[in-house]
This record gives sequence, structure tokens and C-alpha cells, in this order.
Amino acid sequence: MRTLPHRVDLTGEAAELLRRLTAEAGPVMFHQSGGCCDGSAPMCYPDGEFMLGGADIHLGDLDIGLDRAVPVWMSKAQFEYWKHTHLTIDVVKGRGAGFSLEAPLGVRFLIRSRIFTDEEYAALEASADS
Repeated sequence: MRTLPHRVDLTGEAAELLRRLTAEAGPVMFHQSGGCCDGSAPMCYPDGEFMLGGADIHLGDLDIGLDRAVPVWMSKAQFEYWKHTHLTIDVVKGRGAGFSLEAPLGVRFLIRSRIFTDEEYAALEASADS
């Protein structure tokens, strides 16, 4: 059986930072911000602090080498624009959004993206139909 492509992954540096944040804050989660005050950035929160609802899509879970993976969410409206895109969460130096857990550390999470290949996208669409 062929495995589906992931919609979201992360770099080693981002995984390392998430392990540190988890040690300090407990389990964490991401919600991909759709703009406005925070720009379009992956926002990291203590798990459960960001209220999810029926207007959010679960993109996947990031394995950071701990017992619990880090769930990643995005609004349905934003997903309609990004559904053709593979996302990679990375971390860079610099000040990001004030609400994300990494903000006081002088770094920020960001998204690197690429368009899915035709084959990857077809596989994802076929799995959504079943």
C-alpha cells in the first residue's frame, strides 16, 4: 500500500525548538495564521489554548521525537487556497508574532512551501474522497 504524502513537515531545528518549548510549556500545537496581525505564520500555543472549531482542518501531526506528536491546524477557508501546497515548518532568528510561544526567545517559526506534484495531489484528493 502506498503511503500518502504529508501535508506538513518540519526541519530539525524546528523539532529541536519544539522539544524545548514542550519541556517548558507542556504539550504544544500549531495553528497556521491566516494573516492580519500575525502575518501568515505558524503560531505555536500550549495545546488547548487556541480554541479550535468546525472551521479548522487538521493538517497532520509532527513527530518531534517525544511521546506526543505536535498537531498542526489551519482554517478551512485558508486551506482552500493552500490545499495544493506542502508546508515545512522551520525556525529562523528574528522577532515574530507576539502570541506564539517562541517569541521571547528571539526566533520565529515560518513556513517554507512547495506545490505538490500532480501525483502527490491526486493521491491526497483520492484519499479525501474515500
